[in-house]
Parts: sequence; structure tokens; C-alpha cells
Amino acid sequence: MSKRRVVITGLGIVSSLGELADQVWEAVCAGKSGIVTIRRWDTGKYPVKIGGECLDFDVTKYGVDGREAKRMDRFGQFGLAASVSAVKDSGLNFESEDRLRCGVMIGSGIGGIETLEEQNKILIERGPGRVSPFTVPRLMVNAASGNVSIMFGIQGPNSAVATACATGSNAIGDAGRYIQYDMADVMIAGGSEAALCELGMASFCAARALSTSNEHPQKASRPFDKGRDGFVMSEGAGVVVLEEYEHAKRRGARIYAELLGYGMSGDASHITAPEPEGRGATLAMRRALADAGVNPEVVDYINAHGTSTPLGDIAETKAMKACFGAHAHKLAVSSTKSQMGHSLGASGGMEALITAMAVWRNLAPPTINLDDPDPECDLDYVPHKARDRKINYAMSNSFGFGGHNASLLFKKI
Repeated sequence: MSKRRVVITGLGIVSSLGELADQVWEAVCAGKSGIVTIRRWDTGKYPVKIGGECLDFDVTKYGVDGREAKRMDRFGQFGLAASVSAVKDSGLNFESEDRLRCGVMIGSGIGGIETLEEQNKILIERGPGRVSPFTVPRLMVNAASGNVSIMFGIQGPNSAVATACATGSNAIGDAGRYIQYDMADVMIAGGSEAALCELGMASFCAARALSTSNEHPQKASRPFDKGRDGFVMSEGAGVVVLEEYEHAKRRGARIYAELLGYGMSGDASHITAPEPEGRGATLAMRRALADAGVNPEVVDYINAHGTSTPLGDIAETKAMKACFGAHAHKLAVSSTKSQMGHSLGASGGMEALITAMAVWRNLAPPTINLDDPDPECDLDYVPHKARDRKINYAMSNSFGFGGHNASLLFKKI
């Protein structure tokens, strides 16, 4: 069976740099950082006091009334808001679509951890009779997909992915399959996360995974730099609208890029640490290229997973060299986590959006804070400033705890 073509026609985001795709794109390319000293709760007892907060976020701006908003965890609100923005950007009107052919695939690495934290406190302090009846519908990982489906009344494929920090990319890749194999014409896909809360922060602090550069928040996320000391946790959502190519053409939709290839793999190595040589990541990239039917040499740009961890950045660099060979040194590579931090399950959605914009705009975003490159990270990471570059093919990488690896390959239309 021949595969149908899949294109991106809508972009939606909630991030530490803003809530409009164009606004976030411009901030990323200008080298602005969204990392701040955390304000939503008291970090006095925490060794980490910084993060990528979505300050002043209000889901009621997106057509959700206050009563319904209280029935959603923050991650669900983010996912719904980004979906509303993506649909608006796409110009789709579901009143004129076959809603049985439209679906949702929005995942989360952790789901409603803030609800879990809040309701557990109520259970301990006030007893089981005071726990909210909306606890499960708020914390379940599929809550964002379910609420988006309900809002738009769409009844096609509706599911969720939970593959840690690979979630957003897996969701987009899996959603693309539904369109490729004629199970849907339109999919709303991406990832959402709101783990920047007390329990989430305590958990990652205990794992010693986070940067402790509290005095200089905007310099803390420094992928591929010799002085990096861990990732900076952030929150938000990144969602795209995927459409079958002919469907998009018929309605005169703006097309940002084509989703040409999707590859995934498992490290089968360690539950949290990356495989040291990046073998699993290499497999994911090679499988994305094979799925697309293109040679490595055609790729112009990679939006790296690039979390700013000592082990991860080296492993990904090795993986890119293994996949692309000599061509690796001709690639423009950047980690936009240097600007936005690491939003865990939402990061793949955010970065797919940024990668599609890079293809559309012919501009490679920078890696900021790359002041002293690690000798073991010796590729062209587009330091400090965005770079004009013809980008016909671009890849976005996402790798997560559990050894999950996902790569998406985009092509200019």
C-alpha cells in the first residue's frame, strides 16, 4: 500500500517564550531566553530555583470557561490551548470537515503530576472524602487528547503517547501514520507537560539531573558547552496540525513543511542514562531517513535533543556522526532548549514546530550560551546567532528516559 503524503498546516505553542508560534520563533532566533527564577511556588528548600515558567498563562483565553478549566490539570490546559492556536493557524473549520476523519494524538511524559501532588496533600491532611472526583480525569495522560477531541467534536483516531522526553515526537510521528495509511485526513498532534511543580522539581533534584546555575538563569541551559551542568526544566505544549497533502491543497492551506520520515528505537541500555555511543539515537535517525527514502547527505539542519546534560550531549553528537558520517560536519545543528529549557514530553512538539519554521523560513536557529564548546561536541551548533541557510530537509530529535528515541524528518514543499 502506497503512503499518502502528510504536511504541517498549523502551529500552536505555549512556552516560556510566549504563546504564539511567530512570537516564539522570533524570540528563539533572536537568542532570547525564557528561563527565570521560579515564581509560582517557594523554592527556598530546593537546590534548583530556576525554570522555564509559562508566566501569566490563562486557559480561559482559549474558549474554556472557568468551571471547565478547574477540571483540567495545568498540562491539559496547555495542550488544549496549543491545539486551539494550531487549529486557528491552520484555518481549518471542523464544521465543514468529516469529523470522523479528524483525530487527536497529544501525549505527555508525566501527565497531571500537579494534580497528584495537590490531591495527595488533601488526602493526608483532610481525608479521602475530600479528594476531588475530577482527580483521575485531570491527571490521566490522555486528558489533553480527550479534551481537544471534545472541544472540536472530532471522532477520528484519538490516543495519547507517553515516552518521556520523546513523547511529542512520537505523537507527531504516530499521528502521521494514521494519515499516511488512510485512517484520517487531519490529526492534531504533539505533547504537553506541566511538571515544573514542587513534586516534579523535587524528583529531578533528587536525580541530580538539573542545572544549579541559579544566579544566572538565562545562562543555565548551555547545550554542548563545556560548562553545562544539567538541564533546565520548563513547561508548556507544542502542537501541530497534520493534513493529507491533497486535502490541504484543496482548501488552499498554507503548508509549512512535509513530514517525510519518522524513525524510533529503544536503547535497551539504561532506564535514565543514554547509551554512551548513541547507538539507539543513531538507529532512530537512520530509520527516519529510510522511511523518507532519502540519503543522509540531503539533510541541511538538525534540531538536536541537546538537553545540556554532560552525558546526553556527547552521546547525541556521537550518534549524529555515526548516522551522517562526513556529512555531519556540514550540518547546521542547534538546540533550542538553550532558549526554552527542557519541557520533557512537550519538547518534541515544540521542537517539531521550530524545525518546520526553520524549513519554511530558511533560517537555522542558534544555540545560545555556547561560549566554551566541549571538545567532544565538535559539530556546527550555530552558536549565538541565527543563520540564513537554504533548508530543504531538516530533522528533529527527541530522546527520553526508558531509552526511547524518536526522529522526525521534514521537507520543504
